[in-house]
Amino acid sequence: MMSLVVPVYKNSANLPPLLRALEGLHTDLGGRLEVIFVVDGSPDDSYLRLAEQLPSLTLRSQLILLSRNFGSFSAIRAGLEAARGARSSVMAADLQEPVSLIVEFDRLLKVGACDVAVGVRVAREDPLITRLASSLFWRLYRKYVEPSIPVGGVDIFACTDKVREQLLLLRESNSSLVGLLFWVGYRRSEVPYQRRAREIGVSAWTFKKKLRYVADSVYNFSDLPIRVLTRLGAGGLLTSVAFSFIVAAAKLSGAIPVPGYAALVLTITFFGALNCFGLGIIGNYVWRTFDNTKSRPNFIVASHTSFNNLPETD
Repeated sequence: MMSLVVPVYKNSANLPPLLRALEGLHTDLGGRLEVIFVVDGSPDDSYLRLAEQLPSLTLRSQLILLSRNFGSFSAIRAGLEAARGARSSVMAADLQEPVSLIVEFDRLLKVGACDVAVGVRVAREDPLITRLASSLFWRLYRKYVEPSIPVGGVDIFACTDKVREQLLLLRESNSSLVGLLFWVGYRRSEVPYQRRAREIGVSAWTFKKKLRYVADSVYNFSDLPIRVLTRLGAGGLLTSVAFSFIVAAAKLSGAIPVPGYAALVLTITFFGALNCFGLGIIGNYVWRTFDNTKSRPNFIVASHTSFNNLPETD
């Protein structure tokens, strides 16, 4: 059986076409599909609508409600923990990724061609600014953090139960699921697809959440900020040495009428900004270390209901 985890946040209007698509997917997989909906503290009526409609669907499903909004990574983790299938997959609720990818993932995993199957975007029907920003982020991520990640990034994937168990063993907070997926290794296969335009509703993936995702992806999987800070420090030192010669020459030539003023202001400004920047980077690492030492759960389940509308066949 394939267990499909679908995190839900502000997706109420998108649920009818999503449920229809999942029933079609259930048929395509020969009835061997389980869908796990994880409502991540959504402020709309997504949970109520799912609770009403899931009992009448002709597929196995689970409905998990988290006590508040913990973020998509925590919601996906909650779904993976509840998965009962031999294979697990993750898909967004907005249907921008075609459900046919799940069928191909299932085929690759069943024949043993790989342990992890990832969808690779070859094109996307998104606004130009979104496409450019996404392309820049993933290219930089490949260059400085994880060279093996696809150029277009990863939004949808499937894995064997063995890989799922390894992912669940990694209990760190403020992390990136995609980063962890590539960190654990295993054999991977890539399936190309074209990302569709969102037809219903507005994405809850705000600019603030994107910045948080960038920070989690970089700080948890690379020492790049520390290396940048070290190079800036070295560059600042060289700049200071060069500047001292310039100030000395200007002073001797009489170009600076106020003794020490230019050197003092520029030196304080430069190194003050550099120190603040460095403290911010170090503070991010310290905060993440402290957050993980608290050992708080990544999510809290408020309710969990199963709808076994079909007899188990495996």
